[in-house]
Parts: sequence; C-alpha cells; structure tokens
Amino acid sequence: MAFIEVQGVSKSFGVKGTVRHVLEDVNLTVERGEFISIIGFMGSGKSTLLNIIAGLQSAEKGRVTVDGDLVRGVRRNTAYVFQNYSLLPWLSALGNVQLAVSTAFPDWTRDQQLAHSRRYLDLVGLGNAVDRRPGQLSGGMRQRVAIARAFALEPEILFLDEPFGALDALTRGNLQQELAQLCVATDRLVTTIMITNNVEEALLLSDRIVPMTSGPPATIGPSVVVAIPKPRTTAYLQHDDEALRVRTHVIECLTDYVKQARRRPKAARQAPALDVPASVRQPASGSEGPRYIRSET
Repeated sequence: MAFIEVQGVSKSFGVKGTVRHVLEDVNLTVERGEFISIIGFMGSGKSTLLNIIAGLQSAEKGRVTVDGDLVRGVRRNTAYVFQNYSLLPWLSALGNVQLAVSTAFPDWTRDQQLAHSRRYLDLVGLGNAVDRRPGQLSGGMRQRVAIARAFALEPEILFLDEPFGALDALTRGNLQQELAQLCVATDRLVTTIMITNNVEEALLLSDRIVPMTSGPPATIGPSVVVAIPKPRTTAYLQHDDEALRVRTHVIECLTDYVKQARRRPKAARQAPALDVPASVRQPASGSEGPRYIRSET
C-alpha cells in the first residue's frame, strides 16, 4: 500500500446557478518520502486536488488515505505553503514561525520554540531579518518565512501550492534551490506534493511529475519518473539527456490534453473559460517555460 492514495476522486462546484465539474475520477499514489509535482494549466483544478488531498476540502466521490487512514480533515504532522505567503502582518518573521511551532510543539518552553524557529529562518537566509514584520520584507523574503515556518513544523507531509508563482525569475530560482536543499537536508523523510504550471520547476525538484488534463473536468495522466540525481541545478538540466526526455514527454502530454479538450463539442465544455496554452513548446535555455494566453471557447 502506498503512503498516500487518491482513489476515484471527483469534485464539482456551483457557479451562478450551474454546476461546474472540476475533477473527475482522479487516482494517484505517492510513496513515503517521495516528491511529486502535479503540473497543469491555470484553472485546471490543481489547487482543488491539493486541498482535497490535504484535507482542506472534501471530495464528492472517492477517497484519500494517508498511511491507510481515511483523510477526514487536516492531519497533524502536515504543513502547507501557499502562493500568497499567509503571514500575520502584526507579527515579526520570528513571531510568525514561532506561533506555528508553539502549536506543533506545545510542550516545549518558549526559549526552545524560539531557538527552533531561528534555526529554520537561518536555513533560508533570514537570520538577520527575524525581527522584521511582513510589510518590511520583499516578496521573496516573505516566502522564505513561509517555507521556514513549514519546515520548522518538522512535517511528515508537505503541500506546496505554486509557492513561487508570484515571484520574479531571479528570486524564484534562488528559492527553488533553497527548497531543494531543505528537502534533502532534513533528518526525516518529508513526503511532498507540489502543484505548478512550470515544467522546469517540476524537473528541478521532483522525483516524479504527474501531468493534469486541461478539463474541465480534469483528471491526471500517467506520471513520469525523473531519474536524475539530487540536488539538481537549472544549468545542469539544460544539457542533461534524461531531463530532455522528461521535459519532452511532459510537454507532449500537455499538448495532447489541449488538443483533446478542443475536440470536445462546445456543449460538453464547462464555463468559465480557462487560461490554457495556445501552443506548448520546449522552452529555450533561460526561458520561464510555456507562455499562457486566454483560450476562446
């Protein structure tokens, strides 16, 4: 039995008096300690799927189990990193991390909690900014606080919801490397599920990449293993044959999903329109990946 199992999960939402089917018969397994990336188009339902696996939302059909236990809500020993940082503006960087640590480790003394929080802020390069509030930090520094907070909980499972999507290219690249180092530097196995729309990001961090169909409703296709030693660098991946194979496979899958969606009759498509790529091409060296535009339905 896999550590995390998603079995036949479906989900719909009511939109202006109509039902929008977002996910349909999603099946996924994740092994303990594995880092997987679910990659797909904007609006395809990636965040909804992640929230269901994390216990933040419930599925209409199907079920999710972790270590054989049915997920009925947010589990202990899990951490979630959101795209929008989710920091309390009246607390310092240290205060934001310490608040989470105090909840995870209530039996520790305050000094122990603060020392533990400082350690993880140091690991993400914020040792000199622990007393600054979020409003005094750049976007990249705020996301560093969010990542430090997540790892300070010493989670068994880490959920990443496009954690670098709102950052500029240079900051995003730096944080991706720091996250990769944290994932291999921890004393315990951390099972990680990340959603992204960036192929290069998935290549850099993942043990396995899972393409999601464009939908709606969306499901997931066959996964592809990234058999490249860690830690990885972006420069190395630009010239590695295995990276080229995986990159090409994932992009071809996403391209096929777009073509399949466009062949569906108009009556079978769900409103509102999604942001999907008009074409998906292999990114050139130094590019940010596929470009996204509005698709007319």
